Amino acid sequence: MMPTVICPNCLKENALDQALTAQSNQNVIFHCQNCDYTLRNIETSKG
Repeated sequence: MMPTVICPNCLKENALDQALTAQSNQNVIFHCQNCDYTLRNIETSKG
């Protein structure tokens, strides 16, 4: 079963592989399929 993430805008669940996109600079882009909300440059840790 694929993990899900919850949109901070509409609070609907999205499949992890469809909602998050990794960038080459270790940051992530979130895009909600339901409400079209996008959050860019989410910082992650490398560990």
